[in-house]
Amino acid sequence: MSGDRPSPLVIERILRDRGSIWQQIVAERDLNALTVRMLSSSAIALACYGAVLGAFHSPLMALTSALKLPLLFLVTLAICLPTLYLFNLVFGARLSVRQSLALVMVAITVTSMLAVAFAPISLFFLITAPDYGFFKLLNVAILTLSAVVGLRFLTGGMQVLNDHGLLAPEAANAQANAPVAVQAAPAPVQAVPAAVPAGATPAAGQGAEPVAVPVGAAVAESTPNGAATAAPVPAHVPAQWAGQPVGASFPPGAPVAQRPWGSPPVRRGDPSQRPASMTLLYIWILLFGFVGTQLAWTLRPFFGDPGQDFAFFRSIDGNFYAEILRTIANL
Repeated sequence: MSGDRPSPLVIERILRDRGSIWQQIVAERDLNALTVRMLSSSAIALACYGAVLGAFHSPLMALTSALKLPLLFLVTLAICLPTLYLFNLVFGARLSVRQSLALVMVAITVTSMLAVAFAPISLFFLITAPDYGFFKLLNVAILTLSAVVGLRFLTGGMQVLNDHGLLAPEAANAQANAPVAVQAAPAPVQAVPAAVPAGATPAAGQGAEPVAVPVGAAVAESTPNGAATAAPVPAHVPAQWAGQPVGASFPPGAPVAQRPWGSPPVRRGDPSQRPASMTLLYIWILLFGFVGTQLAWTLRPFFGDPGQDFAFFRSIDGNFYAEILRTIANL
């Protein structure tokens, strides 16, 4: 399917035809509509999963968690998106704000849809094993796995933009000009003996007169029955072995010239050619994770401790990671 005829479900288009999503982002074609669709889909999916989290405590907690979980992702995006955009500008990338936002929204959409796909599993353990510590760790693991998969989509999209030269335009221009320089180079000339026509003999004491021909050109060969044939001179044969008969073997250690295009081309996506923007993307992902977890701790409760009364927010004390370690120790 193409970007002009999108799937009714944006997540289905992302998963089935992600190539058209990347092409649409590269071309900046109708990005506002695409971003709005991903934003609305993510908000609905995160609200549904948030309701499952809060259902462990009470219906009122389910309602507040349904509001706070989409808010968590959107506020984290609002905090971290300017950093991603400025990182790319500083290191020469040509990404626009809309392209950066669309890329991150692809990751959030995949994360939210994958999380809501785990909602029946979470509900199953809520009904059959209503243990607060286990339920909390289970859902933290689900959200972590969903986020890892979503961020892989983000890195994949950035790789596509890198291949189109939007992250390292100077390297892209150099790669585009490299084949032209190879084609413009004249073919080297080698001296090979000319073919002797059938029935003719060279003068006494004289051999075949060498003739200059380009590498790879056809060279006349004489067959046993006297007919003249044309055999191409391989481009990798050195000049001193160009006059050998067809099928002759070269001595051991004979030098062999390499064609300029014999080695595999260097891709811009190789680690040795990775632009600084890709390296900074991984740093930004870590920053996004730290900001998101700290904001989640600030906006808690999402689950609601059954031993405490309902509260829209808790006092800010401790941190997310210490709480997870304490929960694991208490299991």
